[in-house]
Amino acid sequence: MLIAVASKDGREINQHFGHAERFLIYDVGQNEARLVDEKKVERYCSFNPDNPLRGHALKGIADALQGCRAVVTAQMGEHPQGELEKLGIEPFVVSGPIKATLMELVKML
Repeated sequence: MLIAVASKDGREINQHFGHAERFLIYDVGQNEARLVDEKKVERYCSFNPDNPLRGHALKGIADALQGCRAVVTAQMGEHPQGELEKLGIEPFVVSGPIKATLMELVKML
């Protein structure tokens, strides 16, 4: 299954959802988590007085993560969590080494 990860360094889950300008896409199976893609996105958290909920940015992120079962970030606000759930992408807020964390997470999905 495909899982998107927000990471500053490509090793740890250590980035806030709203600060991510890219998501690493992993194909996670029973025995391995393999990096298969990287999706560049517009940052969700950036000030826009005309559109404070940043719906267009969230839609763009959801479109980029299409096909992913879940997104894993170090932090995420309630609004984007709820919107991602409506779109069928399960949000998880955890931190730690990417591959080991994904191998544990896949057991819950």
